[in-house]
Amino acid sequence: MLNFKHLHYFHAVAKAGAVNRAAEKLHLTPQTLSGQLTQFEQRLGVTLFRRTGRRLELTETGRLALSYAEELFQVGAELEEVLRGGQEERAFPFRVGIADVVPKSIAHRLLAPALTLPEAVRLVCREDRLDRLLAELAIHRLDMVLADRPMPPGMDVKGYSHPLGECGVAFFAVPELAARLPGGFPEQLDAAPLLVPGEDSALRAPLSRWLERGNLRPRIVGEFDDSALMKAFGKAGAGVFPAPIVTRQEVESQYGVVWLGETKEIKERFFAISVERHIVHPAVRAISEGARGGLFAADAG
Repeated sequence: MLNFKHLHYFHAVAKAGAVNRAAEKLHLTPQTLSGQLTQFEQRLGVTLFRRTGRRLELTETGRLALSYAEELFQVGAELEEVLRGGQEERAFPFRVGIADVVPKSIAHRLLAPALTLPEAVRLVCREDRLDRLLAELAIHRLDMVLADRPMPPGMDVKGYSHPLGECGVAFFAVPELAARLPGGFPEQLDAAPLLVPGEDSALRAPLSRWLERGNLRPRIVGEFDDSALMKAFGKAGAGVFPAPIVTRQEVESQYGVVWLGETKEIKERFFAISVERHIVHPAVRAISEGARGGLFAADAG
């Protein structure tokens, strides 16, 4: 039977990233906590951590264990609240995996309709690489995965890709950089410093082909798996960066950049991946209907 004291210690170390810091919060000596973790791993017959310099990083098994631990502790907290009379209606969890290449603003706007359902919903979001999220979906640790591509072929995962919508791509830069770029769009991208999404992004390949067709040769100064980090570098003036057309207003206001131009020859596409062939889950259905009728409606076609 699972030792919940050991699970609590494991959770504390996983969140702190180091035995010493976790030991301080737990009022234990590092030696005692380290010994308890060793016992936990030996009892389970798995390795939960690997050491990287002075930090402890979770193994794949450790990441899975942490997701279960967090849900167990959340349910425990809800049970305590219910028993004390503090919550009469329990919110049902809606567990969503968000591929790390999906822009945060898009993810927020796509998921927002799920919180407007008549039933109380507790949204649980996990961000990671698409392949890892699909593995979580396969064992029903997630109800849906939000991605910028359909489920890759050949994966040993039972899942179905539901298109949410698509839009063109706009390019942005801080005003100082924009003023130094000669000519109009898209010619001004030639020789310009450019920030691009990483290889995991579905946008990377079509963006490269579009630049080649236009005989545009920008200087690639940064590649980013995380779209928010790419925009942060763009805000600092490191280079021009692309973003979905539908996010233009918020990108300009949040990052202090200006719009250079846009193209619909490149498409950003977004998908809800679930284990349902036909959407039945009420939250997934609300997201799908909200995307088609709202976020991507103006850019459809």
